[in-house]
Amino acid sequence: MGIPAHAESLVREKKLVRWLEEIKSDAAEIYLMGDLFDFWFEYKSVVPKGYVRLLGKLAELSDAGIKIHLFTGNHDMWLFDYLRKEINASIYQDVIRREYNGKKFYLGHGDGIGPGDHGYKFIKKIFANKLCQWLFARLHPNFSFSLANYLSRSSRIATGNTDDKFLGEDKEWLVIHCKEELKKEHSDYFIFGHRHLPLDISLNDKSRYINLGDWVNYFTYAVFDGNSLELKKFE
Repeated sequence: MGIPAHAESLVREKKLVRWLEEIKSDAAEIYLMGDLFDFWFEYKSVVPKGYVRLLGKLAELSDAGIKIHLFTGNHDMWLFDYLRKEINASIYQDVIRREYNGKKFYLGHGDGIGPGDHGYKFIKKIFANKLCQWLFARLHPNFSFSLANYLSRSSRIATGNTDDKFLGEDKEWLVIHCKEELKKEHSDYFIFGHRHLPLDISLNDKSRYINLGDWVNYFTYAVFDGNSLELKKFE
């Protein structure tokens, strides 16, 4: 949410809220895999403007007993405890493992995972540093958010120059990472965001790599019905 401008973001926000409304009668838990917001930073008593429909709907679902899981992405890694307190969401900064009905899941946003991308991995360490976060919080929100929005406008997803081509299993960093993880421990499903491209790849006869795509171009999501997982498109 938030790119490239308010009007376009509002259309997508309303569509996302329609999706949440549609699934609320069936969902037991909802995993949002990061980059939910184009930029997010929580000052001690200030949070970003906007997103009222989305946040209100998430609060409604949480109050109805649906567990909300939220991963931080490379755009919203500075999401701290606001949504944990307000809507009882579980917040994750790293990959996690879960098991449902005997199926094992490996879940994460996907940024900085696998080989390569060393420049971003270095920057991520800086952004995760508590001192750097404290220093950024000293900036006035008018300046800090203007700076962040300026930088965001040059991102691939904001300009429409998305990573919309599958590079091949030998060049997809997350696929490589999943295959390495399978050597250590079995998972039935490896599920990520970040890549912005819907992907469903068999890693072997028992494991699949799923990338959920995005809600800028594809509007895709995955459903686990207790037995199998399916990648779907909304509307």
